[in-house]
Amino acid sequence: MSNLFSVDGKVALVTGGTRGIGLMIARGFVENGAKVYISSRKRESCEEVAAELSKVGICLALPADLSTEAEANRLAAALAGREAKLHVLVNNAGANWGAPMAEYPDAAWDKVLALNLKAIFQLTRACLPQLEAAATADDPARVINIGSIDGLRVPLLHTYAYSSSKAAVHHLTRVLAVELAPKHITVNAVAPGPFESKMMAETLRNFGEAIKASCPLGRIGRPDDMAGVAIYLASRAGAYVTGTVIPVDGGITVRPS
Repeated sequence: MSNLFSVDGKVALVTGGTRGIGLMIARGFVENGAKVYISSRKRESCEEVAAELSKVGICLALPADLSTEAEANRLAAALAGREAKLHVLVNNAGANWGAPMAEYPDAAWDKVLALNLKAIFQLTRACLPQLEAAATADDPARVINIGSIDGLRVPLLHTYAYSSSKAAVHHLTRVLAVELAPKHITVNAVAPGPFESKMMAETLRNFGEAIKASCPLGRIGRPDDMAGVAIYLASRAGAYVTGTVIPVDGGITVRPS
């Protein structure tokens, strides 16, 4: 039982890993002995964060713009050129767009759905050979998709494409969990509530105190809260869990209205 929550020696790929939720997860993996590849659109950011995390473990940069299928395939090929096995894929890269309904453009749907939803399917499919190579019945390979509590409830803000995409991520997670289970690959989603991140910065600046007041646990999420659930899902502790959506929100989604 002493290594029940260990990710030591596992190879992980974290998209959107240079900031926010992705960085929280990447740092948690690195600090606990995993070899982590981080990917984001900006090469400089990838290399800077990889250098920082390499001070405490093994972290390497693999930049990619996952808004296109070609880039998802290129990222998977680049990883395959370095690693025969991929134990953990964290699909975190995402985008948001807010505007009133009358002004909400088609471009918002195209951008947000391409990155938040299609990229998860495309990259998971492209990484299947390495995931299958890592998978065993006792210790499956893991896919962890980052959804949102805005995919579980109606959001306050006008983020039509974002909240719809995250609800779709949750269902895609269930679909892939059933399809990939025979290959000994688990697929789960995490639905974060409010955490300190660039995407949440403006919302927390304007509504931070109200959000805290609405949270049964009375606070904003911390980096170790997010790292903890990812480590659980990636470790032996989470080996028999698949097709789930885990809210990490301090109880916001179960709070009586």
